Amino acid sequence: MVAQDILWILLGLLLRLEPGTATLPLLMDSVIQALAELEQKVPATIASHTASALLLFAQDSGPYDVLHRFLLERWNIKDTRLDPQQLSPEFQDLTKDVAQHGIQGRQEYGVVLAPDGSTVAVEPLLAGLEAGLQGNRVVSLPLDSTAAPLDTEAAFPDTGTVVPDIRAASPRFRDASPDGTSTDVGALSPDVPVTSPDVQASSPGAKAKSPTTVDSLLVVTLARDLGLAFLQGPQTWSHSGLGTEGCWDQLSAPRTFTLLDSGASPVTMAFLNGALDGALLGDYLSRTPEPRPPLSHLLSQYYGAGVAGDSGLRSNFRRQNAAALTSAPTLTQQIWGALILLQRLEPTHPQLQGMSQEQLAEVATNATKEFTEAFLGCPAIHPRCRWGAAPYRGSPRPLQLPLRFLYVHHTYVPAPPCTDFAHCAADMRSMQRFHQDTRGWDDIGYSFVIGSDGYVYEGRGWHWVGAHTLGHNTRGFGVAFVGNYTAELPAKAALHTVQDLLPGCAVRAGLLRPDYALLGHRQLVRTDCPGDALFSLLRTWPRFAANVKSRMARRASRRSRKEPPPTNMPATGLQ
Repeated sequence: MVAQDILWILLGLLLRLEPGTATLPLLMDSVIQALAELEQKVPATIASHTASALLLFAQDSGPYDVLHRFLLERWNIKDTRLDPQQLSPEFQDLTKDVAQHGIQGRQEYGVVLAPDGSTVAVEPLLAGLEAGLQGNRVVSLPLDSTAAPLDTEAAFPDTGTVVPDIRAASPRFRDASPDGTSTDVGALSPDVPVTSPDVQASSPGAKAKSPTTVDSLLVVTLARDLGLAFLQGPQTWSHSGLGTEGCWDQLSAPRTFTLLDSGASPVTMAFLNGALDGALLGDYLSRTPEPRPPLSHLLSQYYGAGVAGDSGLRSNFRRQNAAALTSAPTLTQQIWGALILLQRLEPTHPQLQGMSQEQLAEVATNATKEFTEAFLGCPAIHPRCRWGAAPYRGSPRPLQLPLRFLYVHHTYVPAPPCTDFAHCAADMRSMQRFHQDTRGWDDIGYSFVIGSDGYVYEGRGWHWVGAHTLGHNTRGFGVAFVGNYTAELPAKAALHTVQDLLPGCAVRAGLLRPDYALLGHRQLVRTDCPGDALFSLLRTWPRFAANVKSRMARRASRRSRKEPPPTNMPATGLQ
């Protein structure tokens, strides 16, 4: 229970402090250090209260806290005394900036930069940890709005019920023991891709019964905010839609995070990252018997090499793991239940007042579909600012979308695959320097680059003509795997990204034609790229186009009667 108390104290400190400017950089490592400091100072004798207590009882709490309070509070905390001085001054300052997630204009607050290069909202992460530490997660919905949510002594029905096995359909969780104590939540290897959940479930508003219970973990991390975001209406969002990205003012000591698009969904990329991390780690904690690991150790492993030595259970693969955590029908029920619960706990909620069950069910269905297809079904792409791209030289030319082809490359140099953010970002900067300074190009040539760390790195992106496939740059996107794949293959997760996730996401967004074809670089340009081993594999993929000649090859065929055959060009350092 000590870990639970540590988290409770940290959450209490977050809300007792006034917002300010942190003296420590806004890094996940700083949050982990704050937890470690608390773990060293807090006595084990206060292990009887939840981590969310002061979050729920703060004087300035908003309507969302009513739902948190109903789902997470189990014990009376009136006699508990917490001293903000238990944290050193620098960590007190840090907590001011990560206390609550929010957006003002284009600036996003309450977020930190993680070691894998992703930006994470701290609030849903901590809420998920708390829900997981409580263990029993099923909570019955009140039958009407007379549940007296503000009565802190009110009993919570069915809070002792064991969590339902929402993982039965997922191979990842099939080995879990019936008592729910299995810790095998990291069995997924990063080399074994997981497809996005089935989103073909029919609307719950038509046939399914209204939910009577909710999973507190899924509601406090993800379901509530997804539902509320879709109540506002996706028609008010800009083209970037769900999960907009942003840029830090600096990567070494970040302090300010600015969204790339102020008109996108309020459920940002950082919020979704924090929500998924909270759900995954909360699920792990709920299934781990006492004594549970210290939270600082758990987060260090999750944002590092992997929890308990499992490289699959880390932040790099949060989308794959989240796709295995719950099915689309289950998530729809959880979103629907979260909206029902919030409507009954707060009848005057401005977004929910007057909403019928059918309307709430439709919102839940739409939110689930968008989340599973546009987020879980797409790869995580680090924007240019994240890897430290130099400015474009000259004026980029826009592509005429949608395009017809996807051209596959390997970088050749760098030859070793990059397996973490630091090395992948360094490789991106190195390639950009080579392309700009040595080749004389305006920018890095590729549209996108695929690392072996679970991420895609934006090069010229979806909208600008690249310099990757001579004579064909306007007709297709150039996608390169970092490494030399003459004799070996990229990681399975990276291959899955190029074969399925990236093109599928592009087709859905209208960037790539539904009848697109996939080609190896060597089919269009005289080169060994993308390497013999990789090209042999590409030839087995359904979208591979075997009978394609380059424009130069067709011109050469027409000139062959008048000119001698060309001499083979020597290989260059970068293919």
